[in-house]
Amino acid sequence: MGDDGLEAAGEGRIARSRNTFVGDAWVNFKRWNLKAVRNPFVLVVSLVQPIIFLVLFTEVFGNVAGDAVNRGLPGINYETYLVPAIAIQVALAAAVTSGVGLVNDIENGMFEKVLVSPMNRTAVFVGKTAAEVFRIAVQIAIILGLGVLLGAEIATGVVGALGIVIVGVLFSLWFVAFSNALAILTRDQESTIIGANLLQFPLLFLSSAFLPLETLPEWIQTFARVNPVTYGVDAARSLMLDRDAMTAWDVTWFDGALNGVAPGVAVLVGLDLVLGAAAVFLLARASSSDVK
Repeated sequence: MGDDGLEAAGEGRIARSRNTFVGDAWVNFKRWNLKAVRNPFVLVVSLVQPIIFLVLFTEVFGNVAGDAVNRGLPGINYETYLVPAIAIQVALAAAVTSGVGLVNDIENGMFEKVLVSPMNRTAVFVGKTAAEVFRIAVQIAIILGLGVLLGAEIATGVVGALGIVIVGVLFSLWFVAFSNALAILTRDQESTIIGANLLQFPLLFLSSAFLPLETLPEWIQTFARVNPVTYGVDAARSLMLDRDAMTAWDVTWFDGALNGVAPGVAVLVGLDLVLGAAAVFLLARASSSDVK
């Protein structure tokens, strides 16, 4: 190899060595946000559906459901009760699209280019997830603002609203990981959409999202107590109402709302770690030949 070749190889090694985890994550964070801006349709659709649920449920079922809510939580209107559930629905709907974006990368060859690049694969996943989490946080904030306009009250104020956004983000992470794992396993857009959506509505309706747990049939109550949506909704609802609203797990270790927030956050963090590790493992195991 000539001097020019050695020099070029040396420069390649230097360029490779300059890659950092944070730098790789930041590059992917910017790329996925830019991709979202260029295709706002997905963002709009993932936000419009929960808004429709918020308006329709309060207008159509508000009186009937409001009576059931008042029996367990006197003085709470249905708008206030429902908004935390819609915030979690936003996180769930937005997380569904995460795997679809990865499948698009696989189909257009971008995923293969990432695999053969010197980027850290964990950083690739972290950057992509951070971009999606940022958008989910903005969408949840929009839902909270709309809920207040419709008559909902956040008893804990701005701090509570920020807490609800954080709970929503924590909730979204496990389903983002699941959606991306599904994309890597199927490498097919239709399969990823069907697989993720197949879970979305059963998880929502077989939970404490829209009605108090005690008003639901016993078999639904049994499922709801192991349903991640129940833990996310009840934690967010505890912050919304400034009281313990956890229905799946009776905790008395703290005071007031923390008895509802702490178990919900604990369950969500556990799910995030398990499914996040699974998604990173599948991404790390993937090779360029797998996606050709």
